[in-house]
Amino acid sequence: MANTPKGRRTEAAFLEAARKVFAEKGYFNTKISDIAEAAGRSAGSFYNYYDNKEELLEALLGQFSSEVQGTTARLHHKGDPYENIVEAVRAYWSGYRKYLPEMIGVFQMSMTDPEYARKWRRNRAAGVRSIVDGIVRARSEGYDPGLDTEVLASALVSTLESFCWVWMVGGGDEGVPAPDDETAIRTLAAIWYRTVFFTAPDDAPDDAPDGNGRRQPTRRAAASAPVS
Repeated sequence: MANTPKGRRTEAAFLEAARKVFAEKGYFNTKISDIAEAAGRSAGSFYNYYDNKEELLEALLGQFSSEVQGTTARLHHKGDPYENIVEAVRAYWSGYRKYLPEMIGVFQMSMTDPEYARKWRRNRAAGVRSIVDGIVRARSEGYDPGLDTEVLASALVSTLESFCWVWMVGGGDEGVPAPDDETAIRTLAAIWYRTVFFTAPDDAPDDAPDGNGRRQPTRRAAASAPVS
């Protein structure tokens, strides 16, 4: 039914209603009848689109991933690698905040349902592959972090996920002032940039951004690669 204009409108209404109810009640406390009521539809019509609440959550996770990956895909051919990374992190940070109730639900489901955990890993793999592609491009320009490409990409994705979770869900770290969005984004981007565009130390310092977008000394392998 979602292939008709009316069906697409109804499905969109269920998705938007689910986001609202998840934010109010939490994923586990939300019933399908709650979603249907918020959407202004019957509970029975829900099953024309989704078999269960878990399937709807998976669809929302797909929206989050599509939005982030759509942004990063458009950045691949821009000239400045640091600004590319900043915008990729910004897309992830903003998307995580936008879909925060869903991200909490995904985490909860992954902890209790092995099949859902496998689906989440498959979804996450797209982000890892995107970073792998970026590392490969950096190496082709003369930058080599000296680390396994796939493991490094996994570590960077994990850094993004964990930092978002700690500050958006977990209440932050004790004794650490809560960062504003721009500080968080620039800090994560600096970690990513320095890790990928840094090789064995030499005697020629260069400038790399810190968490506030300022430049600080670091080292790089290929002087010809652009650094903003």
